[in-house]
Amino acid sequence: MKLRAIVVDDEPIARLRIRRLLDAESNVELIAECADGEAAVVAICREGPELVFLDIQMPEMDGFEVVKQVGVERMPVTIFVTAHDQYALRAFEAHALDYLLKPFGKARFTEALNRAKQHVAGLHNSETIKRVLESLGQAANRYPEKIPVTESGRIVFINTSTIDWIDANGNYARLHVGNQQYDIRETLVSIEHRLDPLEFLRIHRSTIVNVRSIKEIHPWFRGHHLVVLNNGQELRMSRYQHEVARRLGVRHF
Repeated sequence: MKLRAIVVDDEPIARLRIRRLLDAESNVELIAECADGEAAVVAICREGPELVFLDIQMPEMDGFEVVKQVGVERMPVTIFVTAHDQYALRAFEAHALDYLLKPFGKARFTEALNRAKQHVAGLHNSETIKRVLESLGQAANRYPEKIPVTESGRIVFINTSTIDWIDANGNYARLHVGNQQYDIRETLVSIEHRLDPLEFLRIHRSTIVNVRSIKEIHPWFRGHHLVVLNNGQELRMSRYQHEVARRLGVRHF
């Protein structure tokens, strides 16, 4: 019986790479390709595959959010695919849940696929994923004081305390630090999980702010509000206002 697989990645070239490698596997059938997390959740729940290649860093809903939406118990055997997430790599290595680090070769792909086949044959994938998520949660509790960014070919370490706000910029998150801006290839959901929730607040689906940078909050339009930062920057707040009010210790805005 063929192993039924789904590939999830927001990059068409990455999906094509895995599809071509799977074409050489006579006992694996690719039944769906998904370009975002939302489509992945639907496909996994509807198709019930035995295997999924799941990209970690995707806009809107990253790979770990897909796991949470589907439910650990319902997730098929999972090979995570990533380009940068060092926390995830260490967690996978510690708990033997496999991953593919882009760019990967055929030998590495075959090794990961063979391990996945062993999971399908009888290992408890849900327990392994649970351990990975728990490990990531523990890592998140050790919130980093600095975030590495690439600037002009060099690595610059940004103190998280100096970040005023963060917004989504396509497949990147943009850090606003004083008059400087730094782009990192990471979803807003992913970077939110890495930051101390006592210091940073999600005020919009595409905006996170440093609590220390907030100067004022003003009523705006149709129940929405404007968050004014110490530097005068105005940011729109929507949907999250009740949670923000609770976190800031006020009854309402």
